[in-house]
Amino acid sequence: MPRYLFLQRSAPEPAAPPSPAQMQQITAAVRAWIDMYKGRIVDMGAPLSSVGAVVSAAGTADGPFGGPGVVGGYMIVETDTLAEALEVARESPPVLMGSQVEVREIKDEPGA
Repeated sequence: MPRYLFLQRSAPEPAAPPSPAQMQQITAAVRAWIDMYKGRIVDMGAPLSSVGAVVSAAGTADGPFGGPGVVGGYMIVETDTLAEALEVARESPPVLMGSQVEVREIKDEPGA
C-alpha cells in the first residue's frame, strides 16, 4: 500500500496564540481526527525545531527557517491512493485552521 509523507506548513498569516479553551478544542479535534484515521496514520512524526541548515554547492545556510509556509512537522500516512491521502490531509484540524499540508508519495525503491 502506498505511503505518503505529510509536511505540515504553517499558516501564511501568523495567528494569535490560542486561548486555553481553544487549545482544548484543538486537542480534541486532533484526537478525533487521529481516531478516524487509525490504521492509515502509520507514523505521527514530530514537530521540527528551528535548529538546522540548508546545504548546497554554494555552502551552508543556518536556520531558523522563518517565513510563511515554513515546514513545522511531518507524518506518514498509508492509503490506497493519492486521492485518499489528500482527503486525510484536507480533514486535518491544522488545515481546517489555515495551515497547509504538502503530500508526497514515498517511493518504495531506493533511487527510483
